Amino acid sequence: MTPDLIPVRGTLSANKSLDTLTWLRVGGPADWLFQPADEADLSGFLAALDPEVVVFPMGVGSNLIVRDGGLRAVVIRLGRGFNAIAIDETITAGAAALDAHVARKAADAGRDLTFLRTIPGSIGGAVRMNAGCYGSYVADNLIDVTAIDRQGQRHVIPAADLKLAYRQSDLPEGMVITQARFNAARGDASALHARMEDQLAKRDATQPTKERSAGSTFRNPAGFSSTGLADDSHELKAWKVIEDAGLRGARLGGAQMSPKHPNFLINAKDATAAELEALGEEVRKRVLQARGISLQWEIRRVGEAVPDVALPQLELTSGAAKT
Repeated sequence: MTPDLIPVRGTLSANKSLDTLTWLRVGGPADWLFQPADEADLSGFLAALDPEVVVFPMGVGSNLIVRDGGLRAVVIRLGRGFNAIAIDETITAGAAALDAHVARKAADAGRDLTFLRTIPGSIGGAVRMNAGCYGSYVADNLIDVTAIDRQGQRHVIPAADLKLAYRQSDLPEGMVITQARFNAARGDASALHARMEDQLAKRDATQPTKERSAGSTFRNPAGFSSTGLADDSHELKAWKVIEDAGLRGARLGGAQMSPKHPNFLINAKDATAAELEALGEEVRKRVLQARGISLQWEIRRVGEAVPDVALPQLELTSGAAKT
């Protein structure tokens, strides 16, 4: 069945532009955008949908470049019906709950998920990417996830079955996570909140948190996140190899590698998705030439490019502040 013939209780929109739904504020239209009312609404829609139609689950767009030609798919975006947080012996969070909100609510209850506080995005995306910082990862705390498959069937998947690794998981394509369940160590609520305030201060001092970005652009070549400890080595951090290649502050049209933190790709001035992706690819090429390291994208890039787009030249800068 085509999307427009399926009865839903949520919102179904045709030819919906995605630029306002990504943190980088770029992207062409999706064929359809479905925002289900709840899990039953999602399940019924997927069960009725023509199996040939591509489904793309989308979180809050914090780690995403949608190309300018848009997506030939039904984009599933979870909202208010999927953001509940329940705390007892474990912590259950809807896939649309923001990572930062889950960290705060857990701390209120004296439970430690503080590493989530500075991670942009929502729980569904955090699970899919095994998000982490300060030496902690989703994999360290995740018990299981609930997800709906392409046929509308509900599954509870143990964390071990997801094979979580650095910035990746084995969640089947098209499957939509609806909630996740975590273990969390007990701690003093005030101490947990103080730790998060310290983490926020460090983040704001070193990252372009007021710019349009999608978080870290490339995975660390070392294969793990920063620990935040005094003895943390930066030699194989993505920001360091980009810096060493002379690309801090580099611009291509409206896209820029942040002068504040060179592993943050920012929409500095009305960038297109093509400019953002082209700048990232130029960074990858030059780091490979300079260091022999092939950087891997952490930002997801999806959709169709507009063909034969003329791109501006790369502009290099100097004298930017060091991270």
